[in-house]
Amino acid sequence: MDNFPETVEDFLVGQILLINKPLGWTSFDVVRKIKNLIRTKYSIKKIKVGHAGTLDPLATGLLIVCTGKFTKLISEIQGQEKTYTGTITLGGTTPSYDLETEVDNNYETAHITEELIKESTTHFIGEINQKPPIFSALKKGGERLYEKARRGETIEIESRKVTVREFTITSRENLDVTFEIKCSKGTYIRSIAYDFGVALNSGGHLSKLCRTSIGKYQLSEAIDVDSFKKLLNK
Repeated sequence: MDNFPETVEDFLVGQILLINKPLGWTSFDVVRKIKNLIRTKYSIKKIKVGHAGTLDPLATGLLIVCTGKFTKLISEIQGQEKTYTGTITLGGTTPSYDLETEVDNNYETAHITEELIKESTTHFIGEINQKPPIFSALKKGGERLYEKARRGETIEIESRKVTVREFTITSRENLDVTFEIKCSKGTYIRSIAYDFGVALNSGGHLSKLCRTSIGKYQLSEAIDVDSFKKLLNK
């Protein structure tokens, strides 16, 4: 990260920090850690810290963390196009559409060809309707959907329009299909993985996901939390 902030005033006036979120952490875990490190380093009680776009715990990659007055930029950053790479595993579905929950249904895959896979991607390019996963942080009735899902409640979720500019299959190894997607704010890659399995007349779930860019901001410019700590205390 170039021009790492050197004073508490730098953080209070505002910083855009590019963090490589580790596997298993929530986005809030990262925000809380960054906030606590800054407070401890400079012996301050309060500082605003927030993130510009949630990543699921099982996803890795670029998380933009804003501090101080730059937290006002969060909505603007969230609205920018995002790029993801990942893997869809065919032949089975999970309730969460990823590996947070176990496979609950298995499907035939012998009919799936390279041509069918390539042709099916065209159904997901442009403006599409998708339903967010029931295991998501969206709220309904003042409560997170994943909280309702974990109690086994049946929930009706309305579809919404999102835009996918590119959906490219980069490789395939047996039932694992690797992809790159460029998409708008609000796109659930887990939902694309599930719907992609349906389009193949099979099943599918997301088994790996990494966010590589948000607008002009690139994962290649990001640092991990440990590196942030070392730079902060240098």
